[in-house]
Amino acid sequence: MPRLTPQELDAYRRDGLVIPTYRLPDAQLATLRAALDRLIAANPGVRPEQLISAHARPGEGAEKVRGDAAFLDLAHDPAILDMVEQAIGPDIILWGCQVFCKPGGDGWEVPWHQDGRYWPIRPLATCTVWVAIDDSTPENGCMRYIPGSHDGRVYSHRKDARPDLALDLVLDDDEIDPRAGRDVVLRAGQMSLHDIFLVHGSNANRSPKRRAGVAIRYMPGTSHFDREMFKRSESANGLVVDFGRRPLWLLRGQDRTGKNDFTVGKTAEPSLT
Repeated sequence: MPRLTPQELDAYRRDGLVIPTYRLPDAQLATLRAALDRLIAANPGVRPEQLISAHARPGEGAEKVRGDAAFLDLAHDPAILDMVEQAIGPDIILWGCQVFCKPGGDGWEVPWHQDGRYWPIRPLATCTVWVAIDDSTPENGCMRYIPGSHDGRVYSHRKDARPDLALDLVLDDDEIDPRAGRDVVLRAGQMSLHDIFLVHGSNANRSPKRRAGVAIRYMPGTSHFDREMFKRSESANGLVVDFGRRPLWLLRGQDRTGKNDFTVGKTAEPSLT
């Protein structure tokens, strides 16, 4: 199974993000593309940048997206979990999976932000695996990040209700120097891993080419997903977030806190293929 090389693990620790040499096999990538087509067709009222909880089956959770089992299968992929284990340890909890699909010509911007600002995890700890379904380039709005910005602090954010933003929390202008940003250029099937404190975002897609990817969220079993921390919300541009009914899966090891609930938001345990 693929693992992060010592150099890749060093880059993750130093920069807050790494692009492993591992890439999804072509057949698995084709399965994801077909699943994305189904997901978009099943959610005609949802912007494709806001396909939150894409792994949850219909009736699970409370976040209006009808998910597809192929994304849950991807989150269970042993090759991905082996790399995540190197980043956060042997106790791995899956708590989120969102598809970010920017259509050609009008794909929304994701403003500079830190994930830890709005996630109900204490202590804050998550490794996000961002898997490219399409080629992701500066032209079609690839992810950008500030290397080394994951210093354990949560920076000041403000609300921004512009209708063409994929989320409404934006890092305050005096917190970062955007000139330090780097592009995360990925070929379809490649992936990046990034830390919960990393400052990142992406530009709007003004190109004719779609940019789709899926962000899989893993936290260590030493953290608690506190469902009472934030109430269900719906932003001005339609994004619905309900951490209170978000399903969790213990994929490896143990829940060291003894506080995480793995039954909330589920109808039944899915059978994985």
